[in-house]
Amino acid sequence: MRHALTTNLSGGAHGGVMTALLLAAVVLPAAGVAVQAVALWFGHRRSERAAVTVVAIVFGAVVLATAALGVDLLLTGRDLIDVQVGTWFAAPGHAWRWHLVADRLSVPFALSAATLIGLIGALSSRYLHREPGFFRFYLLLTLFGTGVELVVLAGSLAVVFVGWELVGMSSALLIAFFHERRGPVRHGLRAFLTYRACDVGLLAGTALLAGTAGSVDLASPPAPATGWPGQAGWTDWAQVPVPASAVSATIVALLLVLAVVGKSALVPASGWLPRAMEGPTPSSAIFYGAISVHLGPYLLLRTHALLDGAPAARVVVVLLGLATALHATVVGRVQSDIKSALAYASMTQVGLIVAEIGLGLYLLAIPHILGHAAVRSAQILRSPSLLHDRHHLEQAMGRTLPHAGRHLERLVPARWQPRLYRYALERGYLDVWLRRLCAPIARLLRAVDEGQRRAADRIGGARGGTTPGVATLSLTLGNRTITVPGATAARGTAAGGPVSRSAPVREGAGRDAPADGVAPRGQ
Repeated sequence: MRHALTTNLSGGAHGGVMTALLLAAVVLPAAGVAVQAVALWFGHRRSERAAVTVVAIVFGAVVLATAALGVDLLLTGRDLIDVQVGTWFAAPGHAWRWHLVADRLSVPFALSAATLIGLIGALSSRYLHREPGFFRFYLLLTLFGTGVELVVLAGSLAVVFVGWELVGMSSALLIAFFHERRGPVRHGLRAFLTYRACDVGLLAGTALLAGTAGSVDLASPPAPATGWPGQAGWTDWAQVPVPASAVSATIVALLLVLAVVGKSALVPASGWLPRAMEGPTPSSAIFYGAISVHLGPYLLLRTHALLDGAPAARVVVVLLGLATALHATVVGRVQSDIKSALAYASMTQVGLIVAEIGLGLYLLAIPHILGHAAVRSAQILRSPSLLHDRHHLEQAMGRTLPHAGRHLERLVPARWQPRLYRYALERGYLDVWLRRLCAPIARLLRAVDEGQRRAADRIGGARGGTTPGVATLSLTLGNRTITVPGATAARGTAAGGPVSRSAPVREGAGRDAPADGVAPRGQ
């Protein structure tokens, strides 16, 4: 086993340089977020070129810093560069530290992510030119980059969770980027709820690991003898501690797999990924084609020591990966728009990557992730112009271009093809089953909310379930009825008395009026 460089903010000359480089990979994107947020908050007018320049400088510097870290690891032969930044908070028996690690797993991912974010930031300047949310997009893009670098370079699961949440929040906000339309907002909320439900696994797994193993910090690689027999080569990167009990290791691994299911859109929580294409094409490329969906496999690679000690969890990972790949392959063949088809193609490859990790082929999964990220990002960015070129080609040829992939259809018996076609059109009925599964939970939450409202009304002295003194007023002016929701009515109004002779007031009238508050003539 080679040696590691463990340093803190007061290390030696070489340790200080490595510490500065590792900190820069996380601090620079966070500083970019702060600069853009302050400028937007105070309403400073900036040019679009200034926003693009900030992103280019930040992620260009991150590329240089991570490349220098990789060169240092190769030249010195170290396992990892471990930087202890400081204690986040401490409790009796536990301490949660700001802890960063650069090793042979984190450096390639950090370098690839920074490169792709910087390139897509440069390309987005023309795609979103004169868009009202131009500066908001670059703020969220930088926030996403901060979360990704924090997840990849984290030295403990506690730090991973912080970056994990930043990535989820920025993803949901960019899905709902065009918030003036109902569809993007609804799909952004769906992705956000999926993240919230599945991220419980990462939080609970981190807490359970702290209680059973005593720490959630990443340590030096274990001895090669403890590796999984089927893995393609030896993996010399930092790992989490493994609980002594096989049952505890299995539970922690399954909780982390739950977090991976939500972030990487594995079956059955895969419905949000094609709907996420409602966001701008650049964000679709960087999030759901290149980086965001691969954070789940990265977490599995980082914690594969848990899978080595929990064969049952390994079987679950393989089955989930294969089921996702098969489901996405079938459903993606009937999609009518190119972005949804690419979303399911990404889902297929991510499922295969997860299955490779479950089978112990760790060194095969790494180039698979990096190669798929680059190719899929280019495909999604190319998709709008590809449709334009295809239409021109069909017009020049005078006929529709033939469809590819007919060999897969010939493998399926004819009597099964209609059933598979219906399965694909319904997207595997996953939405139906999730709706049925979540319906009792939704009813319970509505009942709790209604009980809370009634209790608040009783405490406040209201009767009939409404807040006293607040009513919906409807002013009839000529042939129009203008509804004023939330207006405070006088005591005489509550009894039906008019406010004035020319504008009679009817309490509660106009509740079914259109959203703009103006009812049609005659109502």
